[in-house]
Amino acid sequence: MPVAPQVLRHAAARPHALALRGPSGSLSYGELAARVQGAARTLLATRDRRGSLGGSKVLAVTLADPVEVLVAALAADLAGVTPLLCDPSWDAARRERILEAVPVDGRLDAPLAETPGAPIVPRPAPDDRVWACFSSGSTGRPRAVVRTRASWAGSFPHVDRLAGVTSADTVLVPGPLVSSLFGFAAVHALAAGAAALVPGRWQPAALAGHLREATVAHLVPHALPALLEAMPGGPLRTVLVGGASLPAGSRAAAERAGLRVLAYYGATELSFVAVDVDGTGLRAFPEVDIEVRGRPLGEVWARSPWLSEGYLADGAGPLRVDERGWMSVGDVAEPYDGPDDGPADSRADSGAGDRADDGAESGAGGRADGRAGGGVLRVRGRGDGAIQTGGATVVPEDVEAVLREAPGVRDVVVVGSPHPVLGSVVTAVVEGRPARDELEAVARAGLDPAQRPRLWYAMPALPRTPAGKPARGQVSALAATGDPALRKLA
Repeated sequence: MPVAPQVLRHAAARPHALALRGPSGSLSYGELAARVQGAARTLLATRDRRGSLGGSKVLAVTLADPVEVLVAALAADLAGVTPLLCDPSWDAARRERILEAVPVDGRLDAPLAETPGAPIVPRPAPDDRVWACFSSGSTGRPRAVVRTRASWAGSFPHVDRLAGVTSADTVLVPGPLVSSLFGFAAVHALAAGAAALVPGRWQPAALAGHLREATVAHLVPHALPALLEAMPGGPLRTVLVGGASLPAGSRAAAERAGLRVLAYYGATELSFVAVDVDGTGLRAFPEVDIEVRGRPLGEVWARSPWLSEGYLADGAGPLRVDERGWMSVGDVAEPYDGPDDGPADSRADSGAGDRADDGAESGAGGRADGRAGGGVLRVRGRGDGAIQTGGATVVPEDVEAVLREAPGVRDVVVVGSPHPVLGSVVTAVVEGRPARDELEAVARAGLDPAQRPRLWYAMPALPRTPAGKPARGQVSALAATGDPALRKLA
């Protein structure tokens, strides 16, 4: 975790201030710093005895308690070790299969013992590899993405300005830290000197209790309606929502409740790409250049200081890097006009992206206020999830955005089902208890004929990733096998 130096500074200045609250208890900044120092000394002693840890070595952290995860990750930062966060919900066999593909130098299955001794003085460097976590998007085999200190910590001042987070805040992080979204939220809160509430997993029933003290919450889009239902009129003022698409209705409901909404788009591999601070659309995050290559839908490419170093052990995945330092994970978007240049396609063809002035002040990237200085980025989803049906290309996210407005729909995933003539047909799997005639009425009103689902299923709860996003790959497999968990809508 790239914030051990900041945590130690906060501990020296405000030792009794709350740092973390999790399922098993709370730690003040003074208590957190003492535990981190002791655990870091243990890691260093292990390295000295066995030579198996230290430097840029990787420590797999398989702990379930989010407070213990953060203690271990901070200790690793102080000791010069890269923590690799593993999903605690994996069974032993799956964990072994995954870690075989990502060689590690040590594993942490229990909280670190604390070794007494002299304080360790941090010696941070921008290119330290300080964090690694798994990403599979919504499908596929998890891949371990590694980040440098600068690629995370350098963006903190921009997030502070956009979201207004200070040491006086209490930040709710209602998801597993193995998700880069929630991991970043916890790290950023500690860097700011705020208190982080880290329950470890999404628990709608516990929201009301958390919201009695949280002033800021960091969420995925589907969680915002549940949070609004649970609000007891507490101090919450700001919600940060990470995802390519926040429904306008959800934003409007949050604003009616008196909340400021900051929505952003990015990826585990890319970090922040674009941000929407006022509901007018996603614009380039500060210091980010964006290109959309191709028409009528093209791939989103980004260049910024916030990009990851890629996958550990050169693992395979959707991340691609071109010779000019631009990265893409295959998300698709409508054509995009940059801040001061012509269409992005012409910039890519002309090589204009090679200019030396990469910073936000040059006009090449997003501005610090997130409002002016660029066109709106309209992300349409992951390119490899597009459905080819009868010669038409259907982007599932476009269909899902319309169907979520239907009565009785809590959430929906759209996938392709094989068809002998059309190639695939659009299939909707709905969470909730909708009526098919109402779904079809909404589809006819808001979708082109090729986009309208031919097959309709319902289930009480969609399978989800650790971050709380619908697990598209699992839903597709359920639909393909006719799993009894799905109820076909007649």
